[in-house]
Amino acid sequence: MHSDPTDLIQRAQQGDRTAFEALYRAHAGRVYALCLRLTADRALAEERTQDAFVRAWERLASFRGESAFSSWLHRLTVNAVLLGRRAERRREQRVFTSDDPAALERPGGADTSSGSALDLERAVAALPAGAREVFVLHDVEGYRHEEIAELTGIAVGTSKAQLFRARRLLREALNR
Repeated sequence: MHSDPTDLIQRAQQGDRTAFEALYRAHAGRVYALCLRLTADRALAEERTQDAFVRAWERLASFRGESAFSSWLHRLTVNAVLLGRRAERRREQRVFTSDDPAALERPGGADTSSGSALDLERAVAALPAGAREVFVLHDVEGYRHEEIAELTGIAVGTSKAQLFRARRLLREALNR
């Protein structure tokens, strides 16, 4: 990024869309990667990425610079994904993951290349939604169980149980 991030943020806060577009270009890749890990669905991840940036634009005035812009955007993204998930649950229960451990073995889509990183991504994507959410937030993103409970509206004990379940399912899937 050519411009000073602080300058870009201040200009965007004053309504400069070009400055906001530069912030978008600088952060969209990481935001999309986070959304993809949390949703395990490319189309949904793209939608949640857009949701996160719409919310960022709407709430930019509330960014005070106490934390890094990327940290503020990260938390906003997690909230956008979780809010989107709650709205989905209220509509209809679209289940596309499985509790069936054999489903973890089946390749996801046309990509047939293998490798431990791809196997892990595929296994994480195949986790039941609650377990995947807690695993990504705790083990990948580094949130504490108390923070996860606050973000998702589940009990701390439920967060710990979901993490235990996710790790067990991942071990089973990767030890085949």
